[in-house]
Amino acid sequence: MKGGGGHKKPSKSDDPSAAARNNSQAAANVVVNHASRRGGAGGGTVASVGTNSTTGPASPMPILPPSGPMEPLPMFRDVAVSERQNLFLRKLHVCCYILDFSDTLRNIREKEIKRQALMELVDFIQSGSGKITENCQEEMIRMISVNIFRCLPPASHENTGQEVTDPEEEEPCLEPSWPHLQLVYELLLRYVVSSDTDTKVAKRYIDHSFVLKLLDLFDSEDPREREYLKTILHRIYGKFMVHRPFIRKAINNIFYRFIYETERHCGIGELLEILGSIINGFALPMKEEHKLFLVRALLPLHKPKSVGVYHQQLSYCITQFVEKDFKLADTVIRGLLKYWPVTNCQKEVLFLGELEEVLEATQAAEFQRCMVPLFKQISRCLNSSHFQVAERALFLWNNEHIVSLIAQNRTVILPIIFEAFEKNIQSHWNQAVHGLTMNVRKMFLEMDAELFEECQRQHAEKEAKAKEVAEQRELNWKRLADAAAQKV
Repeated sequence: MKGGGGHKKPSKSDDPSAAARNNSQAAANVVVNHASRRGGAGGGTVASVGTNSTTGPASPMPILPPSGPMEPLPMFRDVAVSERQNLFLRKLHVCCYILDFSDTLRNIREKEIKRQALMELVDFIQSGSGKITENCQEEMIRMISVNIFRCLPPASHENTGQEVTDPEEEEPCLEPSWPHLQLVYELLLRYVVSSDTDTKVAKRYIDHSFVLKLLDLFDSEDPREREYLKTILHRIYGKFMVHRPFIRKAINNIFYRFIYETERHCGIGELLEILGSIINGFALPMKEEHKLFLVRALLPLHKPKSVGVYHQQLSYCITQFVEKDFKLADTVIRGLLKYWPVTNCQKEVLFLGELEEVLEATQAAEFQRCMVPLFKQISRCLNSSHFQVAERALFLWNNEHIVSLIAQNRTVILPIIFEAFEKNIQSHWNQAVHGLTMNVRKMFLEMDAELFEECQRQHAEKEAKAKEVAEQRELNWKRLADAAAQKV
């Protein structure tokens, strides 16, 4: 069966009545090990949905492996209340059929039957018209697993062997089965957020294995699927406290693999969005585990070429750390300097924007610890031949908090960047950069005229000495050339 998109032809041994008899005889002796449940990973083995459970009261209608023709079922409102749990299980049974969506003309009738069944299940959970039994919950999670856990298609460059392109320029590969997948995700979401869902029961089925497979799906190229996954995982994190350390560690591992091995993953932005909310809820004093996560995972996420795809979410997470604990500002700024791009000007513009947000939350003591290496880097940015980099660096002086930090430490900072100002005024090709440099230079002059004049004098001396060295070098080369000419 290719990609879980079809079914084997039913054999005589697949006779539903025979299977029902066998199941009814064995039901009392079957015990399900929830920790080892795989949920039909890959969507290829639908037979796994036939496992029964002895948890709670005996189920009125155990779900069997889908086989034979798919038949439409009545709506919940058309049956007696006492029959609704039984009908719920039968609808789950119908939804376990995996249909081929690569061909729009195949299984049209079956697709519509399954769609209607999924919509009914979603409405039933959402309405809260009846609290579903534990057995129904188990079978529902199993049905969800059969549908969503599947092998994701390879990226286009893996299929064709062509050169890897910029992730920002790639067209996403949309999931053809999304009309059904969306309803399955909606059912899972409604189940997780429902006030009727008892976490003590639900955590037996939404276990570590289930959460790990959900995280694997974040690499889906379909942004609609990633959006649902983001919402569902965030809700699971909020509702199931027992899973919180595990989820953080699993996300950590995805980041490590992305940074140090593949540098390709579709869902980094969505995972960072979840983390932004998680970081916002960290209690103070911050745990050492969270600080290590900042240093070992978040800061190195600035390294990959594709950082532009998820930089907005990453910047938010970083800023949240500094706002939570201002003592981390020095660690963050030095981390940014460590991964500062050398040849990628667009990344430099992003880094400067993030730097401004971090400095906005930085206190004087932390600023003083890192200001020397920081302004050496800013000085290089001021002289960048790429006008957007130079312009963005000069815009730092539009921020009142940053200007106040600079003013308090002007005796250290101005000597570092004064030469960059003079160089821009003398030779920068862009008029906007030239004008902004003049404005910032004037700001320093008004801030401390005596210091400014001293820097000007030192710069003039340095220029004169450099000119003298250059002239002496030129003279030495001329003497060597003359001596060589005489020997000839």
